[in-house]
Amino acid sequence: MSSAPPLLPPDPTPQTDERERLAAAILRNPNNAAILERLPSLGLADAWLVAGCLFQTLWNLESGRPATQDIFDYDIFYFDEDLSYEAEDRDIRRAAALFADLPSRVDLKNQARVHLWYGERFGPGYPRLRSSADGVDRFLIECTRVAARRDDGGALELYAPARLADLFAGVLRPNPANLRPELFAAKAASLRARWPWLVVADPLE
Repeated sequence: MSSAPPLLPPDPTPQTDERERLAAAILRNPNNAAILERLPSLGLADAWLVAGCLFQTLWNLESGRPATQDIFDYDIFYFDEDLSYEAEDRDIRRAAALFADLPSRVDLKNQARVHLWYGERFGPGYPRLRSSADGVDRFLIECTRVAARRDDGGALELYAPARLADLFAGVLRPNPANLRPELFAAKAASLRARWPWLVVADPLE
């Protein structure tokens, strides 16, 4: 049995170094690394690897756990103006073939279509999005608004508009852009069951 990876080094300076630490952590998950390497070959517009596979990798490493532990799936956002189910289904099938050898599920979602089904599943009030970043910006938990992709030169590009200090400290706050208290509470409880050191912030903070 392999030992858990060492903890990441202490954060020496503010946001720039936090972004570098986050980028390094993301790539220590071999599934993230493989998806980010292959994703451009799908030719999808505005395509990003997003959400739990990124910040949960960080929390695993911060906890001294294996990078992939308790990560249930790997989410890809992209943005295609073709709103048909058939077009998205074709892209999902192509992605499934590309990532078939990976040991975890990879989910693909066209952010241009989310408003068509979100209200039925989670309640009304979800606007039509304009980009993949818009989708990331509406994550229920503020600090988890994280996305990554390879730029044209192969360097890792991050979209992380929230306070990274909260992400590293495991502070969970509701996202003012998508306030859904019951869904937030359920999401926070699910995360704390896997990473008990996470803290739900006082709404008044």
